[in-house]
Amino acid sequence: MSEKITPKHLRDFMLEGIPEPVEFVETTAVVPGVQCDVYRFTQDESKDLGIVTVQPGHQTPVQRVLLGDKTIEGFLDGSGLLGVRTGEHLTIYRYPESAERSVVVEVGSSMQWQAAPDTSLVFSEICEPPYAAGRFENVTEISASERIL
Repeated sequence: MSEKITPKHLRDFMLEGIPEPVEFVETTAVVPGVQCDVYRFTQDESKDLGIVTVQPGHQTPVQRVLLGDKTIEGFLDGSGLLGVRTGEHLTIYRYPESAERSVVVEVGSSMQWQAAPDTSLVFSEICEPPYAAGRFENVTEISASERIL
């Protein structure tokens, strides 16, 4: 990130060490306590960017990736967890401690972010190609073996 995280003022986003120009599109409410500011890359239409803020003690829905070439989840600020389930394998990333600042979530895998009880969490989500309806499935009926966080 090349400037302070103030989503509606974001002009570029650091991607692999290079500032990429972005333009704000809209803010969407995901679930109570979770908000996503959507951006488009102005010089690369092959992907888009979401800057997601999770309020203290809240979490994103469990989402299964159904479509897309690449989904990159990236920790930006705050404190919390990212859980990624691929088949039987569950990996939990604890932020800000984890050395893995970005994680590629494959098609067929599920993911969930959770903010710490006392601080918010901000993360990025890059979708290649850009997000379209049907890319993610919110998993509402979860068996014990599918739980993430």
